[in-house]
Amino acid sequence: MKSGLILRPFLVVLLLAMVLRPVWFTPLLAPLAPENGPVIYERASLWSLTISHLGLVLAASLSATVVAVGLAVFVTRPIGAAFLPLSRTVTNIGQTFPPVAVLALAVPALGFGAGPTLVALFLYGLLPIFDNAVTGLRTLPPVTMDAARGIGLSPSQRLRTVELPLALPVILTGVRLSVVIALGTATIGSTVAARTLGEVIIAGLLTNNTAFVVQGGVITGLLALLIHDGLVLLEKRLSA
Repeated sequence: MKSGLILRPFLVVLLLAMVLRPVWFTPLLAPLAPENGPVIYERASLWSLTISHLGLVLAASLSATVVAVGLAVFVTRPIGAAFLPLSRTVTNIGQTFPPVAVLALAVPALGFGAGPTLVALFLYGLLPIFDNAVTGLRTLPPVTMDAARGIGLSPSQRLRTVELPLALPVILTGVRLSVVIALGTATIGSTVAARTLGEVIIAGLLTNNTAFVVQGGVITGLLALLIHDGLVLLEKRLSA
């Protein structure tokens, strides 16, 4: 626990330093850059790329959460139980097709930029949230549900005040998995001109500049670690 309390602030400071003052890391990254080549990525602000990257992940994850939880609620009601297999098939689409394939299919319809990336992240994030939401809603304590019916709560009242609050920690586990996947997957959005940290990684690969690759990879990794850790803490707090 103590090590975690020390490590988190260190990682936050390291992340902020890398995106706001990347020049500080020139001595460490210089051996990884080509001879006489640039060490720090300067074609775009690392801060702006990080914010854009997070914005895409947030938009896609929120959309996936709303759709997946709504679908889970529907299929766990008597009226929608028959649609569970179909819903599982639909949410599996994102995992069936690689994100690169989704991008390739989306570009002709949406053009280059953020649109195809949002579609890919949205589809890729549905399954973990849907599966966890269904599990959370179908494994509620029978005694609690009987008590809720006994005091006269309507089905909609039970859903809002009993089922969703009790299932929330399990749902958040799915959201956490989805967000972490999206943080890494979003980097490929730069192949279709979306502004993400993948721009730095791709530039490094194209110019054989490992320093660029390390910058983009480390920032993305730090974001994933910190957001994962924050969501784990939230799950624990809700489960307490």
